[in-house]
Amino acid sequence: MPRSRHTVPLLILIIVIGAASAATALLIDWLPDQASEQASRVDTLLWFVVWVSLALFTVVMAVLLYSIWRFRVPEEDDEDGPPTHGNTQLEIIWTIVPAVLLAVVAVWAYIVLADNEALAAKEDRITIDVTAEQFAWSFSYPDDNIASGDLRVPVGKQLELKMRAKDVIHDFYVTEWKVKQDVVPGITTKLIVDPDKVGTYQIICAELCGVGHGIMRARVIVMEQDDYESWLADAKREVAQQAAAANAGSGSDSGSGDAAGSGDEGGTTTTGETP
Repeated sequence: MPRSRHTVPLLILIIVIGAASAATALLIDWLPDQASEQASRVDTLLWFVVWVSLALFTVVMAVLLYSIWRFRVPEEDDEDGPPTHGNTQLEIIWTIVPAVLLAVVAVWAYIVLADNEALAAKEDRITIDVTAEQFAWSFSYPDDNIASGDLRVPVGKQLELKMRAKDVIHDFYVTEWKVKQDVVPGITTKLIVDPDKVGTYQIICAELCGVGHGIMRARVIVMEQDDYESWLADAKREVAQQAAAANAGSGSDSGSGDAAGSGDEGGTTTTGETP
């Protein structure tokens, strides 16, 4: 079968553009570290989409650049090009291939989402209430009656974050966990995540929420189970001491304004951390 005169230059362009695209994808550290069970599933799907996109980009750019070079006309040529009907076979191919790829990505994304949101057994799950407001995050642990400006969690336990917004739409996002969720006024949204790497990570708001959007940050501190239990015990003890101090102050002088103010301050259940 005779080889077309276009084959070799097209192959050279495909190799050059493909190599440059692959090098760009592989030699630059594009993604943050993985710090949850959900992260590997999300990254695998993302890299599949990236490689498919790079393959299509390589073919399209090779054909485009070759056509610009090979089929250029002299500057003085103002005539119309010859009429062409098109290529039915080619049109069928470039319709079917994207449709199949979209179907694969849609099914794969559904599977990833279902796996990421699968609930663990109750004894392996911690429920935490998250409150968002302009421009701060706060976290409360309903089972232990404490609150904190930092999200402290044990490694290896599933988190069920129940989130509410006081004012406008926010978005809870930890880049290393690779999952995010809108926090909407008037409703409670939920995010499931399984941290599997000890460390301190940044919580950001990924939804434009006002002039202070860029500083709406908090920390998530993933701890070993023993360290988490120690922190929890200290937080409960601090809450108990605050309550005892409030009761003692109100009991000693219930009619004084100073005592009333002391009781209000002592009634808080925070751990003393800055939100």
